[in-house]
Amino acid sequence: MSKIVPVILSGGSGTRLWPLSVAERPKQFLPLVSQQSMFADTLARTGDAVRFGPALIIGAERHSAMMEAELAGAALADARIILEPSARNTAPAIALAALAAGAGDTVLLVMPSDHVIADLPTFLAAVDAARPAAEAGWLVTFGIEPTRPETGFGYIQMAELLEDAPGVRKVARFIEKPPRKKAEAMLAEGGHAWNAGIFLMRADRYLAELAAYAPEMLDAARASLDGVALDTRLIRPLPDRFAACPSDSIDYAVMERAERVAIVPVSCGWSDVGSWDALAEIARPDADGNTICGEVIALDCANAHIHADGITVTASGISDLIVIANGTHVMIVPKGRSQDVKKIVEAMQSGKA
Repeated sequence: MSKIVPVILSGGSGTRLWPLSVAERPKQFLPLVSQQSMFADTLARTGDAVRFGPALIIGAERHSAMMEAELAGAALADARIILEPSARNTAPAIALAALAAGAGDTVLLVMPSDHVIADLPTFLAAVDAARPAAEAGWLVTFGIEPTRPETGFGYIQMAELLEDAPGVRKVARFIEKPPRKKAEAMLAEGGHAWNAGIFLMRADRYLAELAAYAPEMLDAARASLDGVALDTRLIRPLPDRFAACPSDSIDYAVMERAERVAIVPVSCGWSDVGSWDALAEIARPDADGNTICGEVIALDCANAHIHADGITVTASGISDLIVIANGTHVMIVPKGRSQDVKKIVEAMQSGKA
């Protein structure tokens, strides 16, 4: 059996976890949930050399040194990095990976580099369950079994089981991030999963769907690799040709349009770590409900999330707050309001802060 090629998407700018995560060093390169970076944690999920072949990483030129540093070591010697000349969202990035993988029937496991999967054996079992469907030409996505009426994720409505693929269902439809009442109704109804943005599919099948639904995107991706060596550590698509590529996500460009789309529902301790609140939820609390990282002295504090990076933080008598500090900035917001980081960054950039 041929090996699955991991495709690691690492082009994000990571501003939702400011002030630690910034454009120059986004969250995937930070040790937020373990002793190593989230990028390294993602690579480690594909460390089984029997199941997986060398990884293909898609990222930005300005992060090339960090990605190369993460790939040091003999076990990752054959991994390749495709350096996007410009950001064009996930659909073109995956097109580059499919072409670099040979554009044939190689099965690709596409994963963001900044997600958490706490239960790796369960996730790998889901990959194994999805593989026969992917080899048969289905575009398979992984749906996270919802635990609450979350309004910050997209949803997938599941249909009937596929024949000859236990645990794999057809996708009925994709649903945008819902309002609270709709999320509650879907949770009560069942048959819906969170859209994790993780996919298993053959390279040629993905490219065929692009040819049908986004031909300009496929043409630009192909042209950007014309004459470019694909067997080197660093693959640099031609900037002018890639700049002509339309920008779109894989969901909009392909998954919501294609007919043979399937889903494997899984409960594997997944999180997209999309906010400081989300990070606090997956951290291990102390006896007072505090989640603490770094040099922190907390006295009479409860249900606080305090993260110190290269600086000592002291706190007394606080509760239900998020405190994030490094040597340059300190951010303090109530729990449940960490999405305000976007407004804070915008205010700083506009000079209003």
